[in-house]
Amino acid sequence: MTPAPQPKSLLSYLKWAIISTVIGLALGAWLGWETTGTLPGMLTIFFICAVLAVLEISLSFDNAIVNANKLKEMTPVWQHRFLTWGILIAVFGMRIVFPLLIVVIAANVGPIDAMIMAAARPEEYARIMQEAHLPIAAFGGTFLMMVALGYFVDEDKEIHWIEWLESRVSQYASVKGIEIAFVLTVALLFSRLLEGAERDVFVYSAIYGLLTFLLVEVLGGFLDKSQEATTAAAKGGLGAFLYLEVLDASFSFDGVIGAFALSQNLFVIAIGLGIGAMYVRSMTIMLVERGTLAEYRYLEHGAFYAILILSVIMYVQTLFHIPEVITGLGGAALIGVALWSSIRWNRANPHAAE
Repeated sequence: MTPAPQPKSLLSYLKWAIISTVIGLALGAWLGWETTGTLPGMLTIFFICAVLAVLEISLSFDNAIVNANKLKEMTPVWQHRFLTWGILIAVFGMRIVFPLLIVVIAANVGPIDAMIMAAARPEEYARIMQEAHLPIAAFGGTFLMMVALGYFVDEDKEIHWIEWLESRVSQYASVKGIEIAFVLTVALLFSRLLEGAERDVFVYSAIYGLLTFLLVEVLGGFLDKSQEATTAAAKGGLGAFLYLEVLDASFSFDGVIGAFALSQNLFVIAIGLGIGAMYVRSMTIMLVERGTLAEYRYLEHGAFYAILILSVIMYVQTLFHIPEVITGLGGAALIGVALWSSIRWNRANPHAAE
């Protein structure tokens, strides 16, 4: 009889993330020495890269859980594609290309000029990024709010963490468009707190965020239906891949903008957030392969509550700044409480999974 394969250790899951950390921090130290020429300057940039990596990891616990939730429905081929090409798009696209694209659009300059600005005039680059925060927060907050509500407003949802609330919310799932009506109402109420042009920008950006969510859902369904006509195993294919990419982008909006509070250097930010993104990949793989979401029944609930709160925080940040540390620790704390609740339930119901 062939012995059962031994489960992979935590260290084996984190191998590439650790390698990325060593390479990234070494690049950060080299960049610090090249830009400042002093040991204190090198150590400062090294430390900023490390802090940005920790910030990205703390902000992305819920991202990893949601990724795993979607990935478990995908075919192995598409799982592999997301965990390779998808993560590369997330690391390089959202952490490098996306900030450049914002400056290209906002300052009406070419991509090369935006890159030169990032290297030679980081203060101007950071200023443009900060000015773009309002539409990004409205867009990303709306998209994430729809993601969270899509989980809770589900008439087939049987497991409830906060029973009195979730059971009532799931009852309204049969009402068509209730999530859209709720999100539009929240967006309009928030827009009343803004004035003049800012109000218009917020409303338009929120509508674009809502429209993007709906288009991704429609396009995803259409693409996966098309695949079903040509292949027998198309569940969770290209449509789910696109959904996860847009979802990762929405998670990254706030982190990328907030990173400019620690550094105005695009390359330092890319190094720090890129390291964090590799840990998200490792956590996602571990959650999928170990079946952690099935083992801890409330872990997904905690992640989606964290997403819902993050969406509200992104709205509130259009009015005043909320430190990213609070955002990250809040989400991590919610997931921690959900994990603790899951462990308590498992102990109280030891035979439930049998």
